[in-house]
Parts: sequence; structure tokens; C-alpha cells
Amino acid sequence: MSAIRNSVRTGFFGRAFAVLGAANAVSAAVEAGRRPRASDLRELGINPVSFGHVSR
Repeated sequence: MSAIRNSVRTGFFGRAFAVLGAANAVSAAVEAGRRPRASDLRELGINPVSFGHVSR
């Protein structure tokens, strides 16, 4: 059973859930006026250093 669980975690569905979770966390942080976590930005392919230079 653990082989199936590991394949889901590292496969397509695991990656999709990780990206959706990171997008949700970044969205919530921006709406609250906070800086998102660097790990969430990296998960979305955004450079955390350059994120601070983005203006509205």
C-alpha cells in the first residue's frame, strides 16, 4: 500500500495538489497584505527575490 501512496504523492496528482495549495497560500498572503512564503513562490515558479519588485 505504501508504494501506491508514494506514487500518488510524487506523481501527477501529488504535484497538482502541491501547486494548488501553494497558489492558495500565495493568494491568501497577498490579499492579507503579507509577503508569501518563499517555498510557495518557488513551487509556482516565481523567484522569491523578484516578487518584492512587482507593483500593483
